[in-house]
Amino acid sequence: MKAKILIVDDSSLARRTTRQALEASGHTVDEAKDGAEALERYFLHRPDLVILDMVMTGMYGLEVLTKMRELDPAVRVIVATADVQDSTRAQARAAGATAFVNKPINRDVLAELVRKILQGEAVWN
Repeated sequence: MKAKILIVDDSSLARRTTRQALEASGHTVDEAKDGAEALERYFLHRPDLVILDMVMTGMYGLEVLTKMRELDPAVRVIVATADVQDSTRAQARAAGATAFVNKPINRDVLAELVRKILQGEAVWN
């Protein structure tokens, strides 16, 4: 299943490598460099899935997630962060994230996670 996916990250390198991985699987990708741009792009384009960095300048990832869920309670978001603390994972889940992945993102792990989400499979363990 191919999808429209929005990557939200303040790192151009992270956006580029994630884009390459997703496009290699046949997905269409859009990018946003911060929370405000992410909300605008989500509202205008309604992607099937969002990959959201946790720590960004301007607006923290969980704040972006909360605002996206206000726009669309069914939004599907993978939170991506280098923070490996269990409390961070729990915060993302409580805020309504669909899944959580650690950075640097492994291409195979990302592809499998995206596939499962698009097929409606449970991804939290």
